[in-house]
Amino acid sequence: MATEIAAAAHPPEPFPAAGLAAAGLNRHAIFRRSELPAALLAQLPASDWQELVLLAHAGPLLWQQVSAAQQAGTVGGDDPIDAYTVDCVKRLFSGCLRQILYPGAQAPGLQALGQLAGWHRAAPFMVGIDAEYGTWFAYRALLLTAGGFLPTPPVDREHPCAACRERPCLDACPAGALTSGELQLATCLDYRLQADSPCAVTCHAREACPVGRQHRYPQAQIAHAYGHSLNFLRAWRRSATTAQDGVVGNQRNKT
Repeated sequence: MATEIAAAAHPPEPFPAAGLAAAGLNRHAIFRRSELPAALLAQLPASDWQELVLLAHAGPLLWQQVSAAQQAGTVGGDDPIDAYTVDCVKRLFSGCLRQILYPGAQAPGLQALGQLAGWHRAAPFMVGIDAEYGTWFAYRALLLTAGGFLPTPPVDREHPCAACRERPCLDACPAGALTSGELQLATCLDYRLQADSPCAVTCHAREACPVGRQHRYPQAQIAHAYGHSLNFLRAWRRSATTAQDGVVGNQRNKT
């Protein structure tokens, strides 16, 4: 359920770009609700608030900040990244935050919003890829605000996979799930859920991608993210739910 925030008594503040960057939430996009495509607009809750703010992180800084907060005892729980992100959002948007849509169970399509922002291109292994950061970024929060923020223009970068001739990601997948050039999701999941799978807490195709390699996460962050998604997949498999690309894709948004 989305987190509703009571209206603050003090006036809205300027967009906290510097504070977000220092916290490790170093990517943001601001959308005007009325300018969103109809399909995305239909996923939003009814509201008079017109500003939609998408936050993401790229590179290792967020994990460093989360780790420091864990050591200080200020965040915890099953997903400390989500807890840390929500704490940052409430603090940095205290004057204008109206509702946190993500993290939340009914989050709108984050990948579609990322595409509108110019961040997200589809990699063959079903992770968003960016010409600067490669696949080493993830969506962290989606907010409705009332701060009078101006919409941000989309980033204009070409799809990095279009210029990749060797495509090392296709051969790196030990499951052979990319032999067709596109991810065969069932093959990927079956292999990953095997006992002692080499894909349990990493993606070899992702590791083989050369784009944005300097922004690669530390190993502890990779293990945390993939361990979290593996637990989700195991629970999903036990429930015998029919595979849906969107369900699994939502988990990949967080890695």
